Amino acid sequence: MATSLWATRAASFLRINVPCRGFATGSDVPICYLALYCYEIAAAFIDWFLKDLKYADSHEWVRVEGKSATVGITDHAQDHLGEVVYVELPEEGSKVERGASFGAVESVKATSDVNSPVSGKVVEVNTKLSDSPGLVNTSPYKDGWIIKVELEDDSDLPCLMDPERYTKFCEEEDASH
Repeated sequence: MATSLWATRAASFLRINVPCRGFATGSDVPICYLALYCYEIAAAFIDWFLKDLKYADSHEWVRVEGKSATVGITDHAQDHLGEVVYVELPEEGSKVERGASFGAVESVKATSDVNSPVSGKVVEVNTKLSDSPGLVNTSPYKDGWIIKVELEDDSDLPCLMDPERYTKFCEEEDASH
């Protein structure tokens, strides 16, 4: 279910939108087969792109590369929030602690704290979000990241969920509401 949601979002991001209209003019390949093929490519891309992410139960994601961690809110979170209109960013150089709030995301529906999935020092904030907070909606895993953190150590990582566990967590959470 979550993979198909991510694949649909990837297809949308990649501007893949081909309706099933039977056979294309001058071709023996039905357009709906092309759409299915593009959908499968998008699903594979999403699986590859998201496989290295770890997730907090408060719906933040983290991608760790060496001692650097990029943090943002998940697609699931932004989908529930609705249109994001403001992102409160921390100061560069500030410390963040795993599970503690470092900022907030304000949408047309609600304001939600953003918690850090890891501990460390903020080395970069996504200043694009000041002018374009909607990047959190349109590109939560790429252009909509919120902070980059220099990790204190990697002891926080085992406490986070892998993509499969996070998908199950979201499905169970949605079913209970």
